[in-house]
Formats: sequence, C-alpha cells, structure tokens
Amino acid sequence: MKKSLLILLLIAINIFGFAQKSELSPLRYFMQGNATASSVPYGNNQSAGHYVKSDDAKIYYEVYGKGSPIVVLHGGIVGSPLEMGQLIDSLSQKHQVISISTRGHGRSEMGNKIPSYEQKAKDVNAVLEKVTKEKVTIVGFSDGAYTGYFFAEQYPDRIEKLVAIGAGEWKKGFREFKMDYKTFSAMDELFWKQQMALRPEPKRIDEWFSTLSSYYNDLNIDKTILGQIKCPVLVMAGEKDQNAPFDTVITAYKMIPNAQLSIIPNAPHPAFLVNFDAVWTSMKPFLDQNN
Repeated sequence: MKKSLLILLLIAINIFGFAQKSELSPLRYFMQGNATASSVPYGNNQSAGHYVKSDDAKIYYEVYGKGSPIVVLHGGIVGSPLEMGQLIDSLSQKHQVISISTRGHGRSEMGNKIPSYEQKAKDVNAVLEKVTKEKVTIVGFSDGAYTGYFFAEQYPDRIEKLVAIGAGEWKKGFREFKMDYKTFSAMDELFWKQQMALRPEPKRIDEWFSTLSSYYNDLNIDKTILGQIKCPVLVMAGEKDQNAPFDTVITAYKMIPNAQLSIIPNAPHPAFLVNFDAVWTSMKPFLDQNN
C-alpha cells in the first residue's frame, strides 16, 4: 500500500513539474502576438542566470557573449528581458551582454524599498560589482532608459555610453497612474500567467502595482538629472511614441550635454520591436564610435 502511494506521489510530482515547465515554455513578452524576439528564453535561462543581493532584494541577471560590457535594461511594469531579445542576440555577437531583470520584474525580488530609479541604478551597480570592473555601455528601453539616466548621473565613472530608447522629460502629473493587476492581466493573460510563475513573490503583485503608481505619480525628471549626465547619450524614440511623446524626447535631448538624437519614423513606444532594422542601423555607429 505504501509503495503504491509513493508511486502515485512521484507521478503527481512529475506531472506538476511538467505543467510548470510547459507554462513557461515558450516564454512570451507582453502583447507579443505572433512576433518573435528571440529563441533564447531571456529572463528565464538557467544556464546564463545569476543572482546578486542589492540592499533588500535579490536581483536576477543573465550574462551572454564576450567583449566590452553592455548592460541591457528592459521596460517597466509589463517589461521583461525577452522583449529585448533581438537586441541581446545582436549585441552579444561582439560584446559581453549583462541583461538585468529589474526589481519586481521576472525572477528579481521586490524588496521593501520604493522601486525608484535611484534604487534601480544602485541595483545595476550591485550587479556590475559582481560581473565586471570595466566601464559599461547601457542600452535601456523606457523604464530601463530612465534607470540608465539615473545611473549615468549617480555613477559617472562606471559608464561609457548610454542608449536611451523611449524616455523623455518627465513632468510630475503629466499622466495619472492608477494601476492594478486585474487590469493589466486582462490585457495579456498568458504573459502574466508566465510572469506570476516566475516571480518569487507573486502574492505581493497588488502591493507592487500600488507602490509603482504612487512613485510614478510623484516623479519629476528634468535638467537636475539630465543636465548632469557627462557620458555620450543616444536619445532614441519612435516618432509616434505614446508613452514618451515627441516633444518630451526633444526636450530631454536638449537637456543632456553630450547627446545625439535618433527618431524612428512612424514607430510607437517599442520602436525596436516594430522596426528593429532602423533601430539597429541607428544604434550601431553610436556604439562603435570612439568618444
């Protein structure tokens, strides 16, 4: 009798394990549709994954390729490393790519600190302390680009260049954030089902949305940050970016002392997902040029 129960238990464990694995495979980015960013499950690739403790949270990151280091930072709220897949694929051909899941995203813990851009920049620095002593280039999208701005301002000796995609001037109150899990999960149920399986603290999801809403509603990013950035910055955005409107991107470009500008025609917020070739063609000379 005991032997039969043991066999049934092992079968149940195997079935549950398979179900969990299937739920995460193939991994998807938010609102992916039929498109594909990469065949590599960035953000859930155990062969490349590592953790580092940054203050009150374990931060998950993956390392690919060899060469001068480039940090890749995904978007916020619905962002994930997989959305940056085509960029990571291309960059890792000649560079060491450090892809970070920012706190509260994917396999990274939330911690109990406000997920501010100052804190996220500190988290990036904690990862770099483990990975490389070299100066890095940062390629960030949206939330990741804002983190890049703050990192460049806070750690000027650790950064070589910054590519900021979809991140303009941020005036307090320009949008009202009142986010909740129910609303966002309804937009892409499969994405969120996968992300909740990845997250180390899924029961804190409503707390996470509430904390982010409060932070974003009180945020202001202007010349006090952008004007202090010393490294070369490529400010890039889609012409029809709905999250970082054209005027705010131009204003940010003018505020940054050593900036270049790239506008991708007719592209929305995730310009690199809609027109990767144009983004890559614009980005590559900036990455290759000597300061």
